[in-house]
Amino acid sequence: MALSQDQIATLASEYSEKDPEDIIQYALQEFDNIAISFSGAEDVLLIEMATKIAKKLGKQVSVFTLDTGRLHPETYRFIERIRQHYDIQIECISPDKEKLERLVTEKGLFSFYETDHHECCGIRKIEPLTRKLANLDAWITGQRKDQSPDTRNQVPVIEEDSSFSSQDKSLLKFNPLANWTSSQVWQYIRMFDVPYNELHDKGFVSIGCEPCTRPVGPNQHEREGRWWWEEATAKECGLHQGNLIASDED
Repeated sequence: MALSQDQIATLASEYSEKDPEDIIQYALQEFDNIAISFSGAEDVLLIEMATKIAKKLGKQVSVFTLDTGRLHPETYRFIERIRQHYDIQIECISPDKEKLERLVTEKGLFSFYETDHHECCGIRKIEPLTRKLANLDAWITGQRKDQSPDTRNQVPVIEEDSSFSSQDKSLLKFNPLANWTSSQVWQYIRMFDVPYNELHDKGFVSIGCEPCTRPVGPNQHEREGRWWWEEATAKECGLHQGNLIASDED
């Protein structure tokens, strides 16, 4: 289903105030070649909602996760728990072996502490994601506006993915939780007894790779637990590079 930019803008406006379930239902109804991106954190909410909706629609839910090789052990266990709990397949996408070996051989395992995280994320996350998205018409993410006031405060619920679309193919991106706060997410998780990553009980709010993620204090924003040695405006790994472009234009 190919949509023009005007159609996408109209759709985004129409669904801007709708509940996440309504947005997910539209996405699953209209797109067969669509997948949920699962990070192993509170975005499990997408799987919880989507599996219920897909069952009503008589469809299967496609889920993928980026296995960077550097996730917390708790996250790996959680991904397996979700696979079993919802009886779904979760495609684990790995980095290119040769590129990763070259990076580690030439610069070591922790080069990002000396420079920045972008080269490592490029190999472990962006390139694998690019490979996956090249075969999709749309994807669903767990982005929320409150996750990062610097880069995500204008995330729409539906958008053309400016980072991964090409001249030959437009990729649609659904962000059903964009308008929800962290409090709303956790209220839903508690209310419906949704499984969650045990790291959340250890002070981790935003969860990524183990070397680049740490717990945050009571008065700290969740993004302060990611890449803490870098400027706040740099705290995107590139999966949602369009956010940086949008924030620069403000």
